[in-house]
Amino acid sequence: MQGKKGYRIMTEHARVSRRRFLVAAGAAASVPYFVPSRVLAAAGRMGANERITVALIGVGGMGGSHLGTMMSYRDMGEVNIAALCDVDEERLAARIKETGPGVDPYRDYRYILERKDVDAVIIATPDHWHAVQTVHACEAEKHVYVEKPSSVTIEEGKAMVAAARRYDRAVQVGSQSRSAKPAHAACAYIRNGMIGKVHKVTCWHGRNAIGGTQPDTPPPPHLDWDLWLGPMRWRPHNTAYYHGSFRQVMDSGGGVIRDRGAHVFSTIRWCMDADEQAPVTVEATGTANTKGIYDCPPEMEVVYTFKDPDWEVIWAQPGDRHTNYPDQNNDFGMVFYGDRDTLILDRDGTRYAPPEKARNFQTPPGGVEAYKMDRFKNDNCEFGSNEYNMNHKEDWFQAIKTGRKPCMDIEKGHQTAVMCILGNLSYVLGRKLQWDGEKQEVIGDPLANRMLGKPQRHPYHL
Repeated sequence: MQGKKGYRIMTEHARVSRRRFLVAAGAAASVPYFVPSRVLAAAGRMGANERITVALIGVGGMGGSHLGTMMSYRDMGEVNIAALCDVDEERLAARIKETGPGVDPYRDYRYILERKDVDAVIIATPDHWHAVQTVHACEAEKHVYVEKPSSVTIEEGKAMVAAARRYDRAVQVGSQSRSAKPAHAACAYIRNGMIGKVHKVTCWHGRNAIGGTQPDTPPPPHLDWDLWLGPMRWRPHNTAYYHGSFRQVMDSGGGVIRDRGAHVFSTIRWCMDADEQAPVTVEATGTANTKGIYDCPPEMEVVYTFKDPDWEVIWAQPGDRHTNYPDQNNDFGMVFYGDRDTLILDRDGTRYAPPEKARNFQTPPGGVEAYKMDRFKNDNCEFGSNEYNMNHKEDWFQAIKTGRKPCMDIEKGHQTAVMCILGNLSYVLGRKLQWDGEKQEVIGDPLANRMLGKPQRHPYHL
């Protein structure tokens, strides 16, 4: 059955799902068969002071963090939380208990998209779900906050951008550095020429995992394995694929370059004012994983070259780890090399302050003002603080209410994901890629271009 906007809202599998029950908050809670009677249609753009009704799709690690942020907004009277969705019934039940009464549990996200009272959804599912769920949500006229990386393939990312534009939705990608005070300080410092012309940025990160050697097993009764796989090609259930470990598999995660790399490249592109610039060549080398189902390279280096202006980015696992803050675990970060000075930024600029010279920098009159969302203050940039999550959601909410694009709009998120995807593609093919950023294709390489997309498993379609 097709929804009025074209997305699939029912399959034989989904019809069975309607009749199953969840145990939530210590009581029986049925997956709603009908849209709840309290659902009311909302028309037109929201008022500046109107509450936004949100639903969360995927409530695991990052999904749980997003839920905490939404509960803070709910406590302030600015957000309604209508529903939570997860394919793991035990996890879903725990989150429903945590959230309290009045929040409906779902195992299939498509029922959330049918609800007219839901204004926006937060998608924190495994990466292979991001594109399908974002496109379907836009078609259902929901605004979207989607975790990074925005997509697994470049064709998926293009479909996400097209859907956001066609249905005029605010789609924010969860690269929080764009709303974090440390990254803002580094961005203002670099854009105002304090380290001179930047010709190179190097990144360091830990290795991908080696493993996934446990045998296939039947899925546990609380997990809908077919729905977990969703649009990804079918494979037998194995606990090595989840939760979180999906990142070690190319089909579902793509390793640390597509995980943390999406954060790091977002920060680099922002600091370099390069959101409109694409790399012209991408060359990766790495070591293969020789056992288990994990297929991402434990060690890898990728060199990206840019033209007009000319500069390069070097992603390295493990790379040269810096100890700018010896009391912290600086497991990843970046170094900007200018012709006057260098600047180290730990992690992605969300948790650790940059060196004092950048932290205390004041933009001079007539200088470059980097965008800043600072409703929620974080003067000390303390590790683990929630302010940057709150500010990134605040930017998204303001985009919903005003009609402007969010600071990490899906098009910027897609171009950032392109770097991650091309790095892996160059490694898999074992050769340098020549990239045409305008056409979004590899120059003179038909095989590489065929690998820019992949089929979505029936019945999930972009």
